[in-house]
Amino acid sequence: MPRPVDAAGAPGGGAPPVGRPVLSLTLASLMDEVHAHSGAVYLLAPDQPALEMVVTAGLPRAFAAPWERIGLSAPLPVSDAVRERRLVWVGGEEEMARRYPRIAVVLPYRFALAALPIATPSRAYGAIFVTWPGSHPAELSDTERRQLTAACDRLARRLERAVEQRRPLPPEPDLSAAPLVGGPGGTLGSVEAARMVSRLPYGLCSLDVHGRVGFANAAATDLLGVSAEELLGRRLWSSLTWLDDPVHEDRYRAALLSQQATSFVALRPPGDWLSFRLYPSTTGLSVRISRSRAVTEMNRAAPPRGDAPARLVDISQVLSLAGALTEAVGVQDVVQLIADEIAPAVGSQGVVLLGSRAGRLVVLGHRGYHDAPVVERFDGMPLSEPTPGGQVLRTGVPVFFESRQELERLYPVLVVNPSAFASWAYLPLIASGRPVGTCVLAYAAPHRFTTEERAVLTSLAGLIAQALERALLYDAKHRLAHGLQAALLPHTLPSLPGVEAAARYLPATQGMEIGGDFYDLVRTRNTAAAVIGDVQGHNVTAAGLMGQVRTAVRAYTTVGQAPQEVMRSTNRLLLDLGSELFASCLYLRLDPARGRAVMSRAGHPPPLLRRPDGRVRVLDLAGGPLLGVDGGAVYPATEVALSPGSLLVLYTDGLVESPGTDFEEALAALGRRLSDLGDLPLDRLADGLIRFGADAAEHRLDDIALLLIRTTAQRGG
Repeated sequence: MPRPVDAAGAPGGGAPPVGRPVLSLTLASLMDEVHAHSGAVYLLAPDQPALEMVVTAGLPRAFAAPWERIGLSAPLPVSDAVRERRLVWVGGEEEMARRYPRIAVVLPYRFALAALPIATPSRAYGAIFVTWPGSHPAELSDTERRQLTAACDRLARRLERAVEQRRPLPPEPDLSAAPLVGGPGGTLGSVEAARMVSRLPYGLCSLDVHGRVGFANAAATDLLGVSAEELLGRRLWSSLTWLDDPVHEDRYRAALLSQQATSFVALRPPGDWLSFRLYPSTTGLSVRISRSRAVTEMNRAAPPRGDAPARLVDISQVLSLAGALTEAVGVQDVVQLIADEIAPAVGSQGVVLLGSRAGRLVVLGHRGYHDAPVVERFDGMPLSEPTPGGQVLRTGVPVFFESRQELERLYPVLVVNPSAFASWAYLPLIASGRPVGTCVLAYAAPHRFTTEERAVLTSLAGLIAQALERALLYDAKHRLAHGLQAALLPHTLPSLPGVEAAARYLPATQGMEIGGDFYDLVRTRNTAAAVIGDVQGHNVTAAGLMGQVRTAVRAYTTVGQAPQEVMRSTNRLLLDLGSELFASCLYLRLDPARGRAVMSRAGHPPPLLRRPDGRVRVLDLAGGPLLGVDGGAVYPATEVALSPGSLLVLYTDGLVESPGTDFEEALAALGRRLSDLGDLPLDRLADGLIRFGADAAEHRLDDIALLLIRTTAQRGG
């Protein structure tokens, strides 16, 4: 839903703006009532199903930068709150990691969060979230719940009145504490406080919520080795190169979000270790700095680093491998990543990934085995057969073979057609408490697996298992969705008097390679009807909803509803289904005998019309909002004259939209392409136009549907 605007649709306009900073005051009052330490207000974007952050409080906006603008379908607390019209509560970091991993990855700290919709019974305007320190109880109290709900209800009513009076909301600044620049002074109390601080034997700094230094005593500047002038007004870690480490900044972020004291040690060159203790509040942080003599002495007494044994995989490699595995989409992606990232890190030269289906082994993929039949002979083998892969899959216990003789002694069946490898690690892949596969790492030479190495490999198997479980689910959904989409899209278009038609569909090249784009051509008693649309999303849900929308349009057409009524009925159906997705749609009723078409549009790109003389223009059609957004929406109809030989080009936004491309320029380019192709047979013309979208984006983020309709002369009128 759009935020309050004036009659012209702009955020300025006829009526004066709302006087006081409504959003800021509401947020500040709400945080004070429930003792929250940070929060933000989101409003629905005017033209798209998205939420925009408009006011924040208590924390730098940079902390929430990834979520400045989020789609209504995004798996995030504020999106869920708006879609489901309910309070969303996340009681701590473990629950956050389980339910909202996107947030937990970026902000892995102890804090609790509540998100609520700003909505009246008939309309949603946005959402609010607030956070508490990690010490907050695991559940919201009844009092907190009432206070949160009441505040959001009051704000929703104020926004409703602003919309009714066409009074826009002016921009409002974020609510964060202003930095204290300069030293204390001015009153007897502050002078004495400065004297007291100067007598302390350790350093003290004051930071605002952005990490900028507002005060530093003499001991702090001595310990840090800089003057007060070099610190004041600057972020502490950007003032000192030896403190410019993401680990140190992470402690500051952790203190602000959890509102609990944190600490770290840092090496001030050449050999002095300093201890930093951060004490947070809602207005900033106090930092105590002292020498860390224990760490200094321990490092002086430690043996040279060269004497320490080399680790198989260090923590940075583990994080890198984990990050790489999160990028794997399908099973073959997992196999390739194991071969490219994990096998080289642990010194392995061959990889086999095994799964199971109906009590039999399945070879999901392999790399490094030049003799493929050696691996593929296990595909389809019963799990009860005596093979190490089957045993590990059944028992969940890893098995390591340091030589070929050891393997063949325990599994004589493997003596036949042996591979060229000499050592193997069979690792169980267990996810969600159940085995999902076996990862086999093969080594070209005999290899001794130390206790530490076995532990590391077993831990890596846990990462692989999580990626494989996701990939298996993705592949299953991918097959299901493609089958569903193929069944729901028309295989052929009907032959209609006075009309020629051709259609094309191209899937996206990223994600599941499916989507919610659809088209149809329907025979009616005296006319013909055509529809094209785009259900939000690229998954099974979008494909399923696409089928429901297409079926509904057919049904409403069959009973004789006018175009505007077809759109209104379909809109009500989507709302009744309770779907979280929206759809754009263009519907038209063709009457070739009378040379006209009546069209109705719901948030869909306008069609192109090529006249018989070759001129191309974009049809300026009246329209309404996306289907599934507003139950009271109307969809006016527009009549367009069509002489014989006129060509209508109906398309979805994937044909003309791509990142970094201006929509109007892309639409103009499509019109030029239509003119350049000339009066070709429709199938060739459809191929030429669909290549326009395919060539424009090598990596398509969206699918494309195209429907061409050309009127022809009818005998007998």
